[in-house]
Amino acid sequence: MKPSKLLAIFFILILFCVFCNPQDGSTTKDLSQRKIKVVTTTGMIADAVQNIGGERIEVIALMGPGVDPHLYKASEGDVNRMSNADIIFYNGLHLEGKMTEIFERLRNRKTTVAIGETIQKQDLLAPPEFEGNYDPHIWFDVSLWLKAISAIAATLTEMDSTHRLIYADNFNQYGNELTDLHHYVLERASQVLQDKRVLVTAHDAFNYFGRAYAFEVRGLQGISTATEAGTADIQNLAEFIVSRRIPAIFVESSVPPRSIEALQAAVESRKFDIRIGGNLFSDAMGDAETSQGNYVGMVRHNIDTIVDALLSGNQ
Repeated sequence: MKPSKLLAIFFILILFCVFCNPQDGSTTKDLSQRKIKVVTTTGMIADAVQNIGGERIEVIALMGPGVDPHLYKASEGDVNRMSNADIIFYNGLHLEGKMTEIFERLRNRKTTVAIGETIQKQDLLAPPEFEGNYDPHIWFDVSLWLKAISAIAATLTEMDSTHRLIYADNFNQYGNELTDLHHYVLERASQVLQDKRVLVTAHDAFNYFGRAYAFEVRGLQGISTATEAGTADIQNLAEFIVSRRIPAIFVESSVPPRSIEALQAAVESRKFDIRIGGNLFSDAMGDAETSQGNYVGMVRHNIDTIVDALLSGNQ
């Protein structure tokens, strides 16, 4: 079955399961007469909440542009914002590091949802180098992200069933937009020959991207940016780049560029020209006033940057 048909079938099932069987709301407080206060960790989740919740919600993202969620530490103000929220959405799968302890404490008195942990385990990646953990960077497979954010639609519907048709319509529209985005990434990726689809970045954030769009992905650092790449890691990856004649490597907006710059130097010391192909958005989106300040724009920027750099280097 073609990916487009699989995605269409999934989308119909989500709409049926989430919106045809709304909860009666008897165990939750009545939120129908005011806007729902939502706090999220990452900007990608906040963007999904805004698209699905529309005018029914007020959303605050704790982690802005350029912020690394692996290393983020909640401030006193963040704790107050979460305490005053009706709902907290976070990625889970250990993306937010030690903040998970805060979410677990709040779960007993507040609706707290780890959207990444609603995905079925067989759809998650658990590479050996992640030491038994699942890869949390689920948003780089657009079709998988659509599954994850269905938890947002379900939660809003359960807590505010009076406005369930608003959430259903918004989710339908946003889902169609993401389906189009998924096909755009597939089409752009197909422009690069299969043996040239190699993505080298600062850390292992793009494994889901690689699986969904048939790229071989190499990252200098592991699942988290908490530990830096060592000299051996840099030298080994430099040898790989030279042997495969990869024309470009990429920095990330939320990760300091020094490791990629060191990799570039190591490659060039082997008499092979390598360029930094551009800046990718990995764990955070761009500034709000830019086209990369929303999820769709971020994903389009990334695939365009990757494909353009790889194609220009192989001409």
